[in-house]
Parts: sequence; C-alpha cells; structure tokens
Amino acid sequence: MVAFTKGHGTGNDFVIIADPDGALELSTEQIAALCDRNFGIGGDGLLRVVRSTVIAEGEGILAEEPEAEWFMDYRNADGSIAEMCGNGIRVFAHYLVRSGLATIEPGSTLPIGTRTGVRDVTRSENGYQVDLGRWRLSGDDPLTSVSGLAVPRPGLGIDVGNPHVVVALASEQELAGLDLHRPPVLDPVLPEGANIEFVVPGEPLVRDGVGRVRMRVHERGVGETLSCGTGVAATALAVRHWAGEGAPDHWRVEVPGGTLGVRMFPAEDGEHVGLSGPAQLVYSGEIALA
Repeated sequence: MVAFTKGHGTGNDFVIIADPDGALELSTEQIAALCDRNFGIGGDGLLRVVRSTVIAEGEGILAEEPEAEWFMDYRNADGSIAEMCGNGIRVFAHYLVRSGLATIEPGSTLPIGTRTGVRDVTRSENGYQVDLGRWRLSGDDPLTSVSGLAVPRPGLGIDVGNPHVVVALASEQELAGLDLHRPPVLDPVLPEGANIEFVVPGEPLVRDGVGRVRMRVHERGVGETLSCGTGVAATALAVRHWAGEGAPDHWRVEVPGGTLGVRMFPAEDGEHVGLSGPAQLVYSGEIALA
C-alpha cells in the first residue's frame, strides 16, 4: 500500500506521493493507473515529493541552490515526464508546509528543485506565488487546427520552462465552441509537443492597470484541464506581446477552474514571470499499486 494525498490548484488536480528517501520506483503504467479517473485516484498529474539528494537531477539543483532540499518529480497523467507545472509547484509547496516538511515564514522564500531548475515559492494573499524564472519566445509559431474552428489559427510559441503555443480567438463564442476532447494539431509538429492555450481578451482588456483575459488549455500528456499554471503565464505573456508598448505587467487570467495572477518583473538574468494563486489539499488515503 502507498500513502497519497489529493490536491489541486484552481481545479488542476494532482496525486501527491511522499517519497523523501527516493525508495519508490513508479513505472509509467503505475502513474497512469493512479491518475486514471475511472479506475484510480484521478488527477491531471502526479507529484512525487523527494529530497534533492536522492534523485539524479538533484545534483545540479543543489549546485544551483544548496537550500533546495526538496525536488518536485512531476509526471503527466499518462505517466510521461514533464519539466515543470505552475499549479503543481504551488500544491507541492502547500503539501510541504502542511505536512511539516518545510516552512515559509512571512517574507521568506522556499526554493524547490524542478527539471527546469530551482523555483522560488513565497506566500501570497490568495495562496502562493512562484517565480517561474526567465521566459522567452521560442520561435515556434505553428498553425493550430482544433475541432470547433473552421480554419487553422496562428499560434505564438512561448517557453516558460516547458513549451507552449498560445492562440488568439475572436470571441467568447469561439472559446466556448472548442472541442478539446481531441488534441489540437500543430503544423509544423513540435518534436516535444506543447501545451496549447486558446485565449480571448477581456472587455476592456485593461482595467485599473491590470490586464484581463480568459483561456482554455489542452495539456500534452493530459488533455483539457480546468487550469494550467505555466499556460496561464504563457497566455499573459503572449497577450502582452501582441498588445505592444504600454501593455501592463500585471494580469488576471480566468480559467474554467478559477482565476490566477501573473506579473512580469526584471531580474539579473532578464525578465522573469511570476504566478500566484490558491492551493488546496482535498483528502488523503492509501492505495495498492498494480
């Protein structure tokens, strides 16, 4: 039997398994079974809580930040390895705090290791904020075909530690009419795949100095989810890019599961993007591994 906790951030839900000493080897098939909504616990992904000292990727993490005791071993619902998860890392931090494995004092930062490097988490008014690090335009701007749209639409490739393609839509009706049960098709195909976000601007786009947009997302290895933290960040970055000079650095992004905050700010190595929002733990239990 394996102990687990179920958690979510704006409806983006995860199976959390504590494995501090790295003793548990989970296969792709086992992870997919745990995340299965009909025959398992159900989740958009799995978060394995492991010390950086006992995972292969941890050596580089500790060289970057010796205080990064914990590593977020994140897997998609199909068991595939993912680089990063913006909602997941807030839930991961909340689990560490609630279980007594770490603390985040007011004004302090909790460094967490990920496959994209160390990510710093702090407390925020509505939960937690994570510095997702430096972002970049990937240069991958494929045409995107999706059920519900008559013709392919151009996408903007953005990398926030994992790959995204953001597609602008003309109206709320187009957004509501998308069928994301089937994966959108990119042309050209991206070798590593991508999370694909579909966005419409708010009316007005900017209110009280804050940009406002709505989005839906299809995540690689998962399908449509109620929220995608890195996708929210990518969406805000894309809309700011399209809006041009004078666009704000603070954004509120509505997803089916709630609302998340995004801000862009300067750092020594270039502009970073931060994501803020809630994190909740729902229940705990035990399950037998297949």
